[in-house]
Amino acid sequence: MKRNISYTLVGLTLITCLLVSCKNKKPKDGRTDTYSSGAITFASDESFSPVIEEERELFEFTYPDAKLTPIYTNESEAINKLLKGEVWMVITSRDFKKEELESLKARKQFPRSVRFAYDGLALIQNISNTDSCISVDNIKDILNGKIKHWNQIYPKSKIGEITIVFDNPNSSAVHFVEDSILGGKPILNKNVAAVKKTAEVIKYVEENKGAIGIIGSNWLNDKRDTTNLTFKKEIRPMAVSSVPIANVQNSWKPYQYYIFNGSYPLARTLYILLNDTHMGLPTGFSNFIISQDKGQKIILKTGLLPAYGNLTVRNVRVSNE
Repeated sequence: MKRNISYTLVGLTLITCLLVSCKNKKPKDGRTDTYSSGAITFASDESFSPVIEEERELFEFTYPDAKLTPIYTNESEAINKLLKGEVWMVITSRDFKKEELESLKARKQFPRSVRFAYDGLALIQNISNTDSCISVDNIKDILNGKIKHWNQIYPKSKIGEITIVFDNPNSSAVHFVEDSILGGKPILNKNVAAVKKTAEVIKYVEENKGAIGIIGSNWLNDKRDTTNLTFKKEIRPMAVSSVPIANVQNSWKPYQYYIFNGSYPLARTLYILLNDTHMGLPTGFSNFIISQDKGQKIILKTGLLPAYGNLTVRNVRVSNE
């Protein structure tokens, strides 16, 4: 009888050791993050940093065991990091391309995309420039180099040469105008300035009367205004028209409502691109961003249009002063 008890204890000890060993064994890629804990790095186009920072801060507050480290860079570099396996999550303004999906799937990966918001690509001008309406055709001709001076659009203008300013040569803004405005063709205008960050675009426009900056509309939101109907006071967003000759009656600024009803012609979809085979922290953060109770409320507050949730439309009085 004693011998049998001894054998049983030994057997239990061996099984316990095996269970502990399996529990402590890390995946081959070294990941230990879960849906709401651990540490990861993700990449994002720099132009979305204001809204993503608010999402990240609230997520980490909600889940204290989670640590998210963002890499804010241009869109091309962010997606390349995902394709190389350096990150498992990217914030961008485009979906996966067919060849990118095929490449990841061929490596037994699990790529997927999630829509989380819509924004308007905003055209900003110096506050002293009172000619604030522009058509998509005008924009196309400026990018093609056919229009080089303000008086070609507004004959009475005395401002002079037009300079187009982007945040980065490989940013989502550049890709949008080349794909959606120029039909896949490159920008031909030589009078184009590419800085490094969106804040530098705003500063450039503040200091140059003839400049048009092209930025994401989430940078325009004045956080003092809970209605999201005013923009930063140092610059003015232009009203854009889809008809050839723009005027105040047919042109629209990138307000949420005009993105919602389709009036603003430079609207785009924002995506979370994932390659999270573990369904860990990248998946947890992406689901948080699209959650109606928290993540999508941040999207609405920062001036973007949420991809999910019931929107309430209300009439307000807007002052142009």
